[in-house]
Parts: sequence; structure tokens; C-alpha cells
Amino acid sequence: MFSEDLSGRKAVFKRDLKRTEGYHMGGSELEKYLEENRERHLEELKDFLRIPSISALEENAGDMLNAAQWLEKHLAAAGMENVEVIEGEGHPMVYAQWLHAPNRPTMLVYGHYDVQPVDPLERWESPPFEPTVRKGNDGEDLYARGSSDDKGQLFAIIKAVEALIKTREKIPVNIKFLVEGEEEVGSRSIIEYTRQNQGSLDADVTLISDTAILSPKQPCITYGLRGIWAGELIVRGPDTDLHSGLYGGVIHNPVQALAEIISSMHDDRGRVIIEGFHDDVRDIPVPERKMLSQVPYGEKEIKQESGVGELYGDPVYTPLERIGAQPTLEINGIRGGFSGTGFKTVIPAEASAKISCRLVPEQDPEHIGRLLRKHIDRVTPPTVTAELKPFAGMKAALVDPELPEIQAAVRAYKRSFGTEPVFTLSGGGIPVATLFLEELDSPVILMGFGLPDDNLHAPNEKIHIPNFYRGIRAAVYFMEELRDI
Repeated sequence: MFSEDLSGRKAVFKRDLKRTEGYHMGGSELEKYLEENRERHLEELKDFLRIPSISALEENAGDMLNAAQWLEKHLAAAGMENVEVIEGEGHPMVYAQWLHAPNRPTMLVYGHYDVQPVDPLERWESPPFEPTVRKGNDGEDLYARGSSDDKGQLFAIIKAVEALIKTREKIPVNIKFLVEGEEEVGSRSIIEYTRQNQGSLDADVTLISDTAILSPKQPCITYGLRGIWAGELIVRGPDTDLHSGLYGGVIHNPVQALAEIISSMHDDRGRVIIEGFHDDVRDIPVPERKMLSQVPYGEKEIKQESGVGELYGDPVYTPLERIGAQPTLEINGIRGGFSGTGFKTVIPAEASAKISCRLVPEQDPEHIGRLLRKHIDRVTPPTVTAELKPFAGMKAALVDPELPEIQAAVRAYKRSFGTEPVFTLSGGGIPVATLFLEELDSPVILMGFGLPDDNLHAPNEKIHIPNFYRGIRAAVYFMEELRDI
């Protein structure tokens, strides 16, 4: 395909695992177990979703510990060993392992039990922590905060492990779980823990189920995630807000100056024109562009999802290439002046903008921050001052689709969904994916079961219930296929 173009991505893309004889579900006791326990699995997921584990809110600290202890209990009940809640300065993590498959690969499973705040509450059609089943397209949906991001997807993996142990008393591979409670607030604890415990977390492959497929009948494998640089630009003018009648025309309004600075960052095609911004952006190989062109997602689908009449951006690239293979600079919020009800004629003392740059492989967040600072220094007029405060940075992640571990996921998806998955790139990022690639030297398989319309981080979050069950089977199949590579 195009593995030569990814050859510089560490040894993580070059793992040779011993090929073994087949180990497949067949007909059988395991399938019978899954069918007989469908309702129990769903009810247990509902119990998990009832815990308001909102990591961003101090008042939910007790709920975070409750969720971690709930996971500890269910991992132990599934047959996992050495299960423990790891407490520290932040929200607790949960670790578990089962290492009784000698000479077989070891798989690390990552997930997170923390969820986003529920605001605006009035837009929820049912209480966010009272799981509610409603009829949807091609089956029923389960509505609750965390149902798709990430409790439902994580729990599918746990139920797959349970089914294997309960029916066969063994798993085709060795397995470790590391589940965190800070994904929605920066993953600080797990980053430090991973760097300090590389030996105990050593694995041949890492499985992350925290992504979406294209539809209930069309799975996809995300082989790349963008990185990010994020910060705030603050433009200051006079010492205090001024009367716009008395000072208008002689004082440069910081809101206007901010708009002028921001408008200098793109050309009329939407391309970022900060000097050096695109220097490290890789060319998309022809085979990769052909592969992406097979993904049934593009202009039509984006218009339907967003409600816009026309798309924006560099026409040299397709919409999917713009989303996953090209860097961006977005203004995420602007503050300045009076914005309340009524009118107040002032020249504000300062204005600010939240800025995020989505980055592609080989782009370094710190370098991008320096380029942005240099550009702002150059274009800021002498009538105001500008300060750039960095918030966060994360490198992109890219995995070779030709890896045998990825191809094992392809076969697992096809067995579970009845359709071969397509390969795609994601415009978003998962901090631990980059962390595991760099610190653990472990190929990351992004094998999710969510849908694009699951309303992640928004009111009425849901998971498609048939996908939850298909996810359990896909996880079983993946462990079987992983043993065979």
C-alpha cells in the first residue's frame, strides 16, 4: 500500500509476532453465552452510565472514585487478575491483567471512564445520567452521557473478555487494561504513570475503542489522528475601557486589532499562511489518496451533519484530506467589549481569542507555537500589544495500515459487521495514542464502535445498541485474529 512513506515512524510499525494456528469462535458455547447474556450486559452498562463521573467538576470527585471502583469490581468479575484502583493526585486509574497465554502476543486495552459536563441540561430529551432506550435508525439507541464516549465502547471490550474466560477459561492472547479518569481534562495522571511504568505496561499491541465507524453497516479503521497546539491570543490597548464617542478615531480598538491579526493568518482559500507552517507537512502518497477516496464520506455528508450550504477550505484537497491529512488553524472563541443585552458604547481595554492548530505527522507543536508567536509579533500594529499564552500541545499519531495487527482488526470487523472496513483519518486526537506510540513502542489499533451522530460532548449523547453487541463480538474476533498473526 504505502508503508514506505511511514518507514520513519519508529520500530512500532515493524513488529514480528509468531504466527499460530487458528482459534475461532465457531458456533458455539461462546456465541450461546453472548446471546443469553445480552440483556444483562446492557443493564450493567446502564448501571455504569448512571455514575456521573464528570472529571472537570470538583463536586463529582466522589463519583469518579465510585466509577473506578465499579470498574474494578466488574473487571474482577470478568475474570481479570491483579485488578487495582490506582490513586494519586488526580482522578484514579484502574489496572487489570490476565497473562496466561505463553508465547502469545500481549494486548494493552486503553479506555476512560470520565465524561464531559452535561450543559446545556435543558437540551437533553431525557436525564443525562438516567440511561434511556429510544428507537433509532436500524435499531435502538441508548441515550446517556458517556454512552459512546467512552463507557459503552470500553465496556464492550470487558464483556468480550468475560465471555472468553467464562466459556473457555482462557483468552487467545495476554491482556492488560489501563483505564483512566482524566481523558476529558488532559490525561495528566496517565501520562506520568505510563512514563514511569513502561515495563509493566509493555505490550505488542494497544487497542483503543474510542472512535467512530461510518454507519451501523460500514465499519472503518482510523489509522491517523491529528495533533494539536492550543492557546490564547490577548490584545491590549488602553489601560481601561473608554467612551467610544470621546476616544473613537484616536484609539485603536483592541477588538478591531484582534480581528486584523486573526484575518492575517489565512488566505482567501482558507489555507494557513503563517510562514513555515506547512514546511513539515508530508505529501499524501498517491496510493493513500486512492485509499481515502474509497471512504463513503465527503462533501454531502459534511453538509448534512453541519447544516452549512457550502464547504470551506483549500480546494486542492478533498474534504476528507483536509480533515485528516492537512493542518488547520481555528478560532474557537472571541471575547472583548460589551456583549450583554442592550448597548454600551465603549472601546474595550482588551480582547482575546482562543486558537487551536490541528497538526499532522512530523509537525511539532512547540515549533508551531513559535511560528505563530513570530507571525503575531510581525503583524501586530504599534497601537496595541499582543500576548500569546500556550495551553496544550500534542503530536499527531499515524499507523501503517499494512501492519499485521491492523489487518487482524480488518478481519475482525468483517466477521462481526459482515462488511470489510475502510481506512480513514481523523481530524481529532487522542492524547494517549501518541503517548503509547512514543513511550511504549506499541502499535495503536483504533477500533471503535461509535457513530458520527452519537453527539459526543453534546446533549443527547447515545450509543447504537446493535453496535454495542457487534463491538463485543468484534473484540472477541480481534483477540482470535491477533493470536493468528
